[in-house]
Amino acid sequence: MSRFAAKHASALDDSLTDVSYEMGFSYPTSGYSYITKAGLNEGVVREISHIKLEPAWMLEKRLEALKIFESKPTPTWGGDLLSINYDKIHYYLRPTDKQVENWDDVPTDVKKTFEKLKIPEAERAVLAGVKAQYDSEVVYGSLKNVWEKEGVIFLSMDEGLAQYPELIKEYFGKLIPAADNKFSALNTAVWSGGSFVYVPKGVNVKLPLQAYFRINAANAGQFERTLIIVDEGASVHYIEGCTAPAFSSSSLHSAVVEIYVKKGARCQYTTVQNWYKNVYNLVTKRARVDEEGTMIWTDFNMGSKLTMKYPSFLLAGKGAKGETLSMAMAGKGQHQDTGSKAIHLAPYTSSTIVSKSISKDGGRTSYRGMVTVDPRAHHSKNTVICDALLLDPLSRSDTYPLDRIMNDQVEIQHEATVSKIGDEQLFYLMSRGITEEMARKMIVNGFVDDLVRKLPLEYAVEMNRLIDHEMEGSIG
Repeated sequence: MSRFAAKHASALDDSLTDVSYEMGFSYPTSGYSYITKAGLNEGVVREISHIKLEPAWMLEKRLEALKIFESKPTPTWGGDLLSINYDKIHYYLRPTDKQVENWDDVPTDVKKTFEKLKIPEAERAVLAGVKAQYDSEVVYGSLKNVWEKEGVIFLSMDEGLAQYPELIKEYFGKLIPAADNKFSALNTAVWSGGSFVYVPKGVNVKLPLQAYFRINAANAGQFERTLIIVDEGASVHYIEGCTAPAFSSSSLHSAVVEIYVKKGARCQYTTVQNWYKNVYNLVTKRARVDEEGTMIWTDFNMGSKLTMKYPSFLLAGKGAKGETLSMAMAGKGQHQDTGSKAIHLAPYTSSTIVSKSISKDGGRTSYRGMVTVDPRAHHSKNTVICDALLLDPLSRSDTYPLDRIMNDQVEIQHEATVSKIGDEQLFYLMSRGITEEMARKMIVNGFVDDLVRKLPLEYAVEMNRLIDHEMEGSIG
């Protein structure tokens, strides 16, 4: 263990506070190879870049982004962000000195974590490739030979920068510049890990690629950066999963995802997150879709203290298509502020946003969306559907739509509903021998079924299991 890890590991110790949260286990940080001291300043940013042996241009981007982060005020229009203490966060934690391709070479504690989360099992069963990130670094990665032979690149972002620096430089920060918002600036300053994916022209990756992000330490920040390029006529489905331990102190997850969907290509990006309820989840995701391309965001948000995430797409080519399918569940002490942005820049483009939310035990969900139609985007179509389900009188749901339409040769639709579980529904199911708790679970699963069915079968089963787990004890 380095002197940095030895010095700061004790500051990361914390106790578990919620034994009912099945992802709440953690392992000691005393074996980590490197941990920066808490707090954010120019020295920490330079330290991260130096550790990673980055080119000078990346360090310059980081330092510029730090200045932007420090100059931008904390947003006040979404969830409550004022309680984030940036001085207590460790911005870089390296659990091991290298990424390995052989599962047997993964450090024991890290291996135990991902075995509990069934990552190796999932890889064998249904995945074309896997990246597993533990705190700040990707520690394990694999890609099946059949896709390597087709020219598919699936690396950690750090590997991508080392092996393809000019390609990364061409695309990095072009869709989401550091100045886009306070947290994209923070990510650009301290990013570590994430995925770099390139799919060559005409290649159809028939099995999903998966990345799994795990925060293990208390008072930790995770700032992965993901760049996906799907070349002309190609297709890929990328899935990410996220969990964190049940610490009493807060953690910060602030990722940036940039996706380029070239002419006639297709990309589906699925997130299944189950953060513990101490995590601030503040993510910026954006895709550019060229002519006749298709981008699909499937976004399942559970856990976290606060999530602010609005996957978006720029429909930049004629006939480009975008779709967001979003589900959020908020319980006691949680606020899920989610939605999507559809920006039509070309004619004959189409977009669909379907957002479903469930609030229980006083939790709050918010749909926050924006649809923009450029003057050039004639004959474009957009449909927004927001459905909210309230499970008790204490819970809350809000909708904040914004339409900016600058062409009158378009079709724009917006539909929103708020409902609750009715006594008649419960009576009908319970009269057939079903318990009230099981009846509530069945109604909730039916409410989100059309979104869950967009997942591969194995992930749909897991998603239903997570929903059932969240619904336990929800009678009242």
